[in-house]
Parts: sequence; C-alpha cells; structure tokens
Amino acid sequence: MTGQSDTVLDVEALDVRYGPVRAVRGISFGVARGGITALLGANGAGKSSTLMAIAGVVPVASGRVSLFGKPTAKTTPDAIVRSGVGICPEGRRIFASLSVEENLIVAGTAVATPQVAATRREEMMERFPILGERRRQLAGLLSGGEQQMLAVARALMGAPKLLLMDEPSLGLAPQMVDTIFSIIEELQREGISILLVEQNAALALEVANHAVVMANGEIAGQGAPADLAGDTLLKSAYLAA
Repeated sequence: MTGQSDTVLDVEALDVRYGPVRAVRGISFGVARGGITALLGANGAGKSSTLMAIAGVVPVASGRVSLFGKPTAKTTPDAIVRSGVGICPEGRRIFASLSVEENLIVAGTAVATPQVAATRREEMMERFPILGERRRQLAGLLSGGEQQMLAVARALMGAPKLLLMDEPSLGLAPQMVDTIFSIIEELQREGISILLVEQNAALALEVANHAVVMANGEIAGQGAPADLAGDTLLKSAYLAA
C-alpha cells in the first residue's frame, strides 16, 4: 500500500461486525489517486460490507478508514459524500417513482447549490444521452442498464474525487456490461479514482490498476491485476466468475 500522498483511500486493519459475526477480518488496501482498485471475491466474501464501512453506512469495529488523508471515524455518510465521494450502490437503488430528472435533482440538492446542481444535471444529460431523451420518464421504467447509468449520473452530481461502485454489472445484458465498463474507464481518464466491487473478475481485472481478492472476510491476495490473473490457484479458487 502506498503512502497517503499517493492515495485517496486507505483501509488499515479493517474489521466489520454484525453482532457476533465478523464479516470483515483485519483487511488493508488502498486506492491510488486516479487509479482503479478492483475488490473481488464470491458472494459473502465481505466486499459489500467493506464498501459500506468505507461509505460510513455500517460502523467500523476496529481498524481505520482514511479518505484523502483524513480518518473517517465518526464521520456521517452525508459528510463522506460531501468530502468528495460518490456512491453507486448494489442494486442501483434509484427512486423508481420519480423521473430521471427528479432523481438527479434529489442528488444535486444534497451536494451543491441550486445553480451548480442545475449545471451538473445538464452535463449528465449530455454525458448519458439516453437519460436526456428520457429525462421525464419514471426511473422505474428504465432498463437495468439505463438505471445503472442513472445511478452513475446521480453519484457524479457531487463531482466526486472517489467513486465507490458496488456490482455495477449485476443483472445486465452483456452489451450493456461493456457499456458500463467503458464508462468506468472514461471516468478514470478524467481523473476520478474508483473502488470497484465486482463479481465479474475478468472484466474488473482488465480495467483495474490494483486488485484485491477477498474470501471469508479476509484478503486472499492482492497486487497487479496481471499477476492475480496469472495465479492459477487463486484464479481457480476465487476468480471463477
């Protein structure tokens, strides 16, 4: 793990517990400034619990999470978002009964002045033309891929420096998966750092600069994506997706 001057996220000896269950067991890793770290593993490995602890949604039992060089202990999820973190949760969690535009209005209200939010909203419509075409359509009527685009657009309303993405390819058709991963690469080129929680290991390893493989709440391996992809034992045990 590199020094804090080179990272936007540092996770150190992180433990997450749900009552007596130790879901995350003393893991450490980082996200480089302008890089993509892929967090991989099977269902139940502890990936989403790790992401939720970073986002402040679940408490850290022990260890430390630092964002942009500052520990996040006792920091609320809202404050974490305002510090420069965007979140694309698993299952997208858009407001299905609101229009596409209203989803972005709600997101903008929390992170920017009305004028800035309005400008960013139009930028999102330009970045994702399908959302612009359907801005008045109920978000619940969008396809899964379009809803994922909306989830990304919503997260970008805060102009984040770090994007936390939880299973962005889940349930999408192959063509739409390719589109979403192209968007991820584009965001990185723009300088946004990304923590990518993903079961599709092959695609995640293609776009990542660093990869972390979790199993049973622990880190089974981490390093350069090419090295992990070439590790036959690790690949067969944990990267079968």
